Amino acid sequence: MNYKNILSKTENGITTITINRPKKLNALNKETIEELHDAFSHAEDDKNTKVIVLTGSGEKAFVAGADISEFAHFNVAEGQQLAAQGQGLLFDLVENLSTPVIAAVNGFALGGGLELAMACHFRIASTNAKMGLPEVSLGVIPGYGGTQRLPQLVGKGRAMEMIMTAGMIGANQALSYGLVNHVKSQEELLSCCYDIAKGIMRNSSVAIGKAIKSVNANFKDGKNGFKVEIKQFGNCFGTADFKEGTTAFLEKRKADFPGK
Repeated sequence: MNYKNILSKTENGITTITINRPKKLNALNKETIEELHDAFSHAEDDKNTKVIVLTGSGEKAFVAGADISEFAHFNVAEGQQLAAQGQGLLFDLVENLSTPVIAAVNGFALGGGLELAMACHFRIASTNAKMGLPEVSLGVIPGYGGTQRLPQLVGKGRAMEMIMTAGMIGANQALSYGLVNHVKSQEELLSCCYDIAKGIMRNSSVAIGKAIKSVNANFKDGKNGFKVEIKQFGNCFGTADFKEGTTAFLEKRKADFPGK
C-alpha cells in the first residue's frame, strides 16, 4: 500500500511502520493519523504479521509532536472533537490491537509522539531519545491519552511533574521510570526490537492477543481485570494453539502453533 506520510513493510512475520515526515520531525497531522490507522488495521488483519514495530524516519525524531498549525485556531468544540477522533482512530486502536506493537523510540518523542509511543504495548529507546509532554507550555493539555497512560506507566507523582513542568527526560531516566524497557544505541535499536519480536513469535499469537486484552482490562473503567482474565484463560482451552502447545509439551517437542 502506498502512503504519503508513512512507510509499511512486512518481512519474516514483522511489519515495520515508519512515520516518514523527516522535514517536520515526523509530526502527527490529520493525514498521518489516518494513514497510521489504515496501516495498523491492515497489519492486524494480515495473518502473516505476528508483531508490529513502529518507528520514525531519520535520526532526530520518533514523533516530535502534533502538527500545531492544524489546530491553533480551533474552538472548544473543535478541540474536543480533535482529541476524541484522534484517540478513537489511532491511540486506542493501537493499545487494543491483538498483535503486539513495539515502539522503537529514536530521538524526540514529544506530545502526541510520546502519547503514541505509550499507546504501544511497550517501548525501546535509543540513547539519544528525549521524551516529554510539553502541552501546558502551549496553554493546552495532552489530548491523546497522555494524562491517563503516563501515570499508569511511571506513577502519578512523576507524571504530574513531567506534565506540569513540560520538560523532557532522557532515555536512561525513562528507563529508570519504567517508561521504556530497554535503551540501545541508534544502530542497535531496530535489531533489538526485531530480536524481541522473534522471541514473541515463538509463542501462541492467539494466547498473546488474549493476554493483551486481559492486561488492558485492568486499566479500563467499569472492567474487572480478574474476571476478564478468567474468561480469556478459559477461552484459550477452545483454541488449536492450546491443543498444540500442551501436546508439544507432553511430547517434549517444540510447539508449532497454527495461530487459531
